Amino acid sequence: QVHLVESGGGLVQPGGSLRLSCAASGSIFRIVAMGWYRQAPGKERDLAATITSGGTPNYADSVKGRFTISRDTAKNTVYLQMNSLKPEDTAVYYCNVIARSLIGTVSAYWGQGTQVTVSS
Repeated sequence: QVHLVESGGGLVQPGGSLRLSCAASGSIFRIVAMGWYRQAPGKERDLAATITSGGTPNYADSVKGRFTISRDTAKNTVYLQMNSLKPEDTAVYYCNVIARSLIGTVSAYWGQGTQVTVSS
């Protein structure tokens, strides 16, 4: 089984910064893509940012220019640097990993979520 460990969430003031991390372990041969999704209070879970194994990033318009996604392939870890945070960024952030196993199975996995609260 694949296990994702997320960290880095917390409470910050508007304009502040946080850095989220997500490390994947288990039956992983190759990670195809990694990303972060977020779910604000009373809303559905939406994409925040993704990055392919080749390093191509994709961002939601609402975070573009403020968030930066990166990955360390050797460590099977994805990061989300969040700057200039706004109250509307408040959400539970979930790590998502698409991974290929040793036997060729491709599956998507989710982290437990980490709370990000932006408030004064």
